[in-house]
Amino acid sequence: MPGNSHKGEAPVHIAPYDPSWPSLFGQERAILESTLAPWLTGTIEHIGSTAVPGLVAKPVIDIMAGVESLAASLPAISALAVVGYVYFPYKPESMHWFCKPSAFFRTHHLHLVPFGDPLWNERLVFRDYLRSDPTTAANYAKLKQRLAKQYEFDREAYTNAKEPFIQDVLRIAKTREP
Repeated sequence: MPGNSHKGEAPVHIAPYDPSWPSLFGQERAILESTLAPWLTGTIEHIGSTAVPGLVAKPVIDIMAGVESLAASLPAISALAVVGYVYFPYKPESMHWFCKPSAFFRTHHLHLVPFGDPLWNERLVFRDYLRSDPTTAANYAKLKQRLAKQYEFDREAYTNAKEPFIQDVLRIAKTREP
């Protein structure tokens, strides 16, 4: 579960951008499309920093899949276990959250989010803004590197400390909408 690494989880580690991240996402999307077919009502999206060319990131592919609702997608939890995803009740009011292959060694995070939900939209807006604004992406990279040192052994604190920056970007993005 997201949280302190001393509870059996890997420390926060930021890596340089890896050009293989998009293809790793594509390979995983193919597995998820078939596994999640009964519950998908939206697309399967590459989100997070590994989805932004050139951005430093924890070397974990973040994936978001659009489902009708959290209640309707509960059976997906056992289906995803078959393909190596470990479920954790992290923010269960807004998503079903998984990591693969384990909490300590993570190659993928999967977020099942109701398609069109505000969380769904915010994650895509943030990703797309970073993709289109190199200055903001560079500022985010600096913040991530500083926070990774500060919160190396506390993933939850690392994630929470990024939130003000993310909310600022979302506010700016909203003012630029047509």
